[in-house]
Formats: sequence, structure tokens, C-alpha cells
Amino acid sequence: MFHHARFALLTVEEMARADQMTIRAGISGADLMEAAGLAVVRHIMCHYDQVKTLVLCGPGNNGGDGFVIARHLKKAGWDVELVLLGAKENLAGEAAVMAKLWRTNLWNAKISPLTSDVMTDHGLVVDALFGAGLCRPIEGPAAELIDKINRANVKRVAVDIPSGVEGNSGQIRNVGLKANSTVTFFRKKPGHLLFPGREFCGNIEVADIGILTRSLQDINPQTYLNDPAIWCDNFPVPKRAAHKYDRGHGVVISGGPAHGGAARLAARAALRIGAGLVSITCPDDAVLSHASHLTAVMIKPFDSAGDIEKLLADKRLNAWCVGPGCGVTDQTKSHVLKILAAGRHAVIDADGLSVFEDQPDVIFKASHKASHKASHKASKRSSKKSRITPIFTPHDGEFSRLFPDLSCHNEGYNKLSSARKAAVRAGAVIILKGPDTVIAAPDGRAVITGNAPPTLATAGSGDVLAGICMGLMAQGMDSFPAACAAVWIHGAAAQAFGPGLISEDIEGKIPEILQHLLG
Repeated sequence: MFHHARFALLTVEEMARADQMTIRAGISGADLMEAAGLAVVRHIMCHYDQVKTLVLCGPGNNGGDGFVIARHLKKAGWDVELVLLGAKENLAGEAAVMAKLWRTNLWNAKISPLTSDVMTDHGLVVDALFGAGLCRPIEGPAAELIDKINRANVKRVAVDIPSGVEGNSGQIRNVGLKANSTVTFFRKKPGHLLFPGREFCGNIEVADIGILTRSLQDINPQTYLNDPAIWCDNFPVPKRAAHKYDRGHGVVISGGPAHGGAARLAARAALRIGAGLVSITCPDDAVLSHASHLTAVMIKPFDSAGDIEKLLADKRLNAWCVGPGCGVTDQTKSHVLKILAAGRHAVIDADGLSVFEDQPDVIFKASHKASHKASHKASKRSSKKSRITPIFTPHDGEFSRLFPDLSCHNEGYNKLSSARKAAVRAGAVIILKGPDTVIAAPDGRAVITGNAPPTLATAGSGDVLAGICMGLMAQGMDSFPAACAAVWIHGAAAQAFGPGLISEDIEGKIPEILQHLLG
């Protein structure tokens, strides 16, 4: 994915490597720090009024950036007060150099100690206390000051990442400064996009400070921002000479007559995203209910025993979705296992996941077997349609049922890391849903999505997402890019509709998003 380097998200450790590789190439650490500080100054002057400014400096390189910012704002005529956490004698490296420049260039400019009451009538606070690598809770006067700043009517700009936000996970270390905007450098980190950290960052600007882009070749990042650029080459484009059978046939399994709405949402979304044919298979007593709501979507009743084996014998039915509204029943469990055993493209959602709460290893084993069988086929013939890895689409509750040790309820939770571990364990692409949806593949690739509006928190929106995934795989798109595309399109459609969204509205906006993508 290196050719999509501009969308790479770097961990704290990877960012440190990029810094060091740039320094070894001949750009000094002091030059990088000066460039970082100047980038923040330009951002401040562009977006904020000239007011009395408080610059908070920490004991590390983040604090060094703060000294640069304070110096240049002061030279530009701003009323600047600088406070330092810790003794200036303890500063080292570039941070010590920048502290010296602050004092000598500005005729012994004052460095005040950080206390909880340093903020008075300031109109702007620049947070250069702690960087993304913070690994312990913020306590004492710094915590008290951050809490006071958060409650005050004052603008706040964070350097790199707001103090208290952990760069790899987005988790808050006891307290976090709530910034109006954040200036980070070279590339964003996962903590800029993962909640709750994302809420603390405000508007994020990524500044070029001279770090070498070619350093990404050695780092080989595995996490990216979800953007069409990273999957558009795999996106199915209708061919002029194609007919509907070339575009796949998706099947959604439905529950009984009172629980068919979820299946209909998924089926219509699959058809709208481009699948050539879509069917719903359901119990006999649900046929009339579906028939009264559907036109282009076909209806195929289960056989008399409620089974789907006859349908699975038809290899033209190449993509399946099971779970939405199916019920947590033995029949749902049987359907999931038979679909996986048949080697079909599969989206397992909702009840199709929850039904394995007491036996997660059963679905994991079946998923691994399906992926292994598909990989073996792929090695014999180069065909997109033979590379089959199931997609699991859990929200936090469903995820916790299958992966209790990776749950968001556990201390030290990292959504990105949990999704990655789950994908390996399950042998499936994991779409861990939420306002910061993470998509992880068993091979370690992952993306974080940044375009989901809060209106997507509505009943049925996950069923629509499952249907979009199925519809893309029915057309031959591989599981991971299909999952990435589906999540992005889902968010973009919701954004295009705006306030008042209900799940039925998402499908209606898909043509507008497709027009944008294909155009």
C-alpha cells in the first residue's frame, strides 16, 4: 500500500523512526523542531486572533516545540507567557537549545514554573506539554491546570496531539486537554482518529516539516486512513458488454415475518451498490411480508426443513449475508457454518456472530478453513473470485461476545490492536464498527475510517453496511478492499443525506456517491 503513502497513519514508534531516519540523512533535530514550531505559529496566526497567549511547555521535545512557538509569536508582537513543567536545568537535547534561544534572543525572556493557577486572563493556550508517546497518567499541577483550561472560555491549540491523549490508542491518560485545533507533523497517528482522542483534537492540520517521505518505504506502515484512493483500483466498474449474471448474485438470509426488515435493508443496499441479482431466503411464513415490500429483490423460501443446502448447491449464488434479524438460534448457527463450508463470499453480522458467544472457536475454525480453501484455489488460478475471506461486522457488544479478552471494557483497550488480533484469531476481515470504525485483515493491514457522521447511530444502519459489503463481494471485490469501500460509502451516503437520517435513507444516497467515485 506504499503508493498510498499520504494516507499512512504512523504509530508513535514509527514516527520516531521517521524522525531518526531523516536526521541520519542530514537534517538536524534542531531544524526539525524549528520547522515544527513555525508550522504551529503559521496555523495560529491564520486561525486565531492576536490575544494574550499562554504556552505550556513540557520536559521533552514537545516542550522544545513550545519554546520555538513562544519565541516566534513574541517576535511577531504577541503578548506571550511561557511556563515549563519541571526545571529548565533538566532540559536536554534540542529542547535545551530552544529554551536557550527563547531566553537569549528575547533578552532573558521569562520561564515560569507550571502551577495550577498560571492561567489568568489569557485568550489562547498553546499545549506543548506532552506528546503522543505519553505512557503514564497526568497527575498533580499539570492535571489540575488542564482541567482548569478545559473549563475556561479560552481557545486551545495542541502541538502534535493534545496532552493526555495516547498516540497509538486515542485513550485518555487520566485527563486530556480539549483542543480547538491540533497541528501534527508528517502523518497523523491512530490516536488522532480513534475515540475518545478524536474528540479532544478538534480540527487537525498535518504540517510538512521536512521529514523524508521515503522513510515510509523502510517503515512499511500497515495502518491507513480509509480513503477511496486505497481501494478504488479494486472497485467494480460496470462494463458495457456485461449482463446481470456477470455482476454476481447475493443472498441475504432473513428471520421470520416480524423480523425481516433488517434483511430487506441489507438486500436493497446490495442491489443498489451494483450486485446483478439479489435474493432473500426466508421461512415460508415470511414470504408474504417480504413480497409486500420488495420488487427487484427476489424471494426464495427455505426448504421444508428450514435449510439452505439446495440454494448453496447453486454456485451462481456467490455471496451471502447472514445475521441481520435472523435470531440467536441453532438454525442461524447452522446457516453460518454451512455458508462458510461452501466457500462462498460471506458477511457474518449481528445474530450470526452473537449465536457463537459460547463457542467462538467453532466459527473461527470454520472461517479459517474457508479462507485456507480459498487461498489454495487462488494459488492454482489467478482469479479475484477465488480469494475468499469472510467479513465479520461486529459492534462493540457483539465483538465483546466473541473476543472477551479484547473487549473495550478491558483496561488498556486499543481498538486498532484489538481488531487486528481478532482478525488473526478469526481468520476473517473484521469491521469493528463505531464512530471510528476499524477494518482489519488477517495479514495485518488495517484502516481507520474518519467520515462517519453521528447520524449513523440509528437502528438498521449496520444492516445496510452488511448489504453493501455483500454486494461488492458479489461483484468480485476482495474482502478487505470491499470492507473498506463499504464503510467509506456508508459514511459518505450518510453525510450526503444530512440530519434526520434513518437507515432507509442511506441506500437512496448510494447512487450519488457512486457517481462521485466512478466519475
